[in-house]
Parts: sequence; structure tokens; C-alpha cells
Amino acid sequence: MVTNAASFGRSGVHDYILLRASAVILACYTIFLVGFIACSSPLTFEIWHGLFSTLAMKVFTLVTLIALLIHAWIGIWQVLTDYVKSTALRGVLQFTFVVTAFSYLAAGIIIVWGV
Repeated sequence: MVTNAASFGRSGVHDYILLRASAVILACYTIFLVGFIACSSPLTFEIWHGLFSTLAMKVFTLVTLIALLIHAWIGIWQVLTDYVKSTALRGVLQFTFVVTAFSYLAAGIIIVWGV
């Protein structure tokens, strides 16, 4: 079996499972937020702050952010592998995406946890 170091998972099956699992997490988070907004008719800052100040919501938000980055990484890797034939350009684009993704993760941690 051939493994690719640039892939997030170890094989196509792992990437497939990671994509599906991250999609389920993203869907659950979206459904929860839409339901919360629909059920909170006068949505005020205090209600919104109260929701995001709980430990469960902070963890759920951070897990969702990580799932989003995993989902995006696998998608970007597949698109770049299929359509960018130049190895050097693909490497630069992947590096740029990884730096951007880690920046988003750091910003998300700072925003959610208030570090």
C-alpha cells in the first residue's frame, strides 16, 4: 500500500471517514445554533454570552472548528492533487493553507477561551 505524507489521513478510507465525521459534527453544530436562535425570540447579548460562556459550548465550538479545518484540509489537498500538477506550486499552496489554518485555529482558541 502506498501512503502519501501530504494526506491528513493514512489512506483514502481514513480520509473518507474523517470527512464524514467532520461533516456530521459541522451539521450538528449548525442545527444546534439555528435551533437556539429560533427558540430565543429576543436574542440579546446576555443570552448569547451566556450560551458561549458554558464549558460545553466552548468545547463544542472548538471541536467544530477543528472538524472544519480537517474537512477543509482534506478537500484542499484533493483539489490541489487533482488540478495542480506542478509539485513546487502545490507545495507552496499547501504550506500557505496550513499556515492559514493554524492561524484560524489559534484565533479561534483565543476567541472562544478568552486567552
